[in-house]
Amino acid sequence: MSEAAHAVIGPEFETAPEYAIEPERPRGAVGAFVMDSRDSAIYPGIRRLENDVTRRRDAWGNRIAAEAHEQSAADPYLRTVWTYVPAQLAKDAPAPLIVAQDGRLYLNHLPRVLDTLIAEGRIPPMVAVMVESGGGDAQGSERGLEYDTLSGVYADFIETEVLPRVSEATGVALSDDPDGRATMGVSSGAACAFTMAWFRPDRWRRVLCWSGTFVNQASPPDPATPRGAWEYHARLIPAAPRKPLRVWLEVGEKDLHHEDPEESWHNWPLANRRMAQALAAKGYEHRFTFSLGGRHGDLRVLEATLPSALEWAWAGYGGG
Repeated sequence: MSEAAHAVIGPEFETAPEYAIEPERPRGAVGAFVMDSRDSAIYPGIRRLENDVTRRRDAWGNRIAAEAHEQSAADPYLRTVWTYVPAQLAKDAPAPLIVAQDGRLYLNHLPRVLDTLIAEGRIPPMVAVMVESGGGDAQGSERGLEYDTLSGVYADFIETEVLPRVSEATGVALSDDPDGRATMGVSSGAACAFTMAWFRPDRWRRVLCWSGTFVNQASPPDPATPRGAWEYHARLIPAAPRKPLRVWLEVGEKDLHHEDPEESWHNWPLANRRMAQALAAKGYEHRFTFSLGGRHGDLRVLEATLPSALEWAWAGYGGG
């Protein structure tokens, strides 16, 4: 991995100046709508059961994946989707966009930073879609099903059920050019962002990941990818032809299970370093940031890196 592609930051972190709100700067419009899972053909809703099967742990304390009927029960939910439309957006052409998983997390981040970067001409005017998960976390939950599964299903959900509602709510036509579409997330939301682009590079090509869950978290188990997202760096990326993706990655020195051995398939810093190595070996456009003292989903790191990560991710769009 070249030095240009590998950065070390910390252990002290400062909020990037792009977070500052300038009174004279145009501000985008933030809106929201709610989706009822009972209307979804893809994710009608589940919740994790608490029983002897779902309480099983491996030697390192990680939940063991179980079959769907053993770990989950049907349970509908309401999902909030927040939207951001910049003041400078031209209405005569489909708009580029960025989709963020765990949408509530970004309400105090994306609109402020996008206002600055767009006003300064550092990224194109774009719509942001901040999508909350269906709830819960990890194995057996709706969030785990959506974010930790290695397939194109979640990308289909965004394409067929979320984005049409976004256009309806905002009155904005969204670009179907994969080069004009980015996806981002933290933790399992980051793995989900990469999964969207990996399985549907015809729709998504710009990816930003903080504390990515590129570990053995998928549940229910899939024989095709028995180690969950660990398979990306261990097998899938090395074995596949290079895809037209541009990937920004970050992990913290003290991220989850940072002392666990490789055979746990659950060490976040190791998994993300392996992702960077696998992407480099295949010639992907990528950047990897290692945060000294950084922890899992560290908001200090997000606030220090979000503007530069966005600017890098969108470099080259539209010939810029």
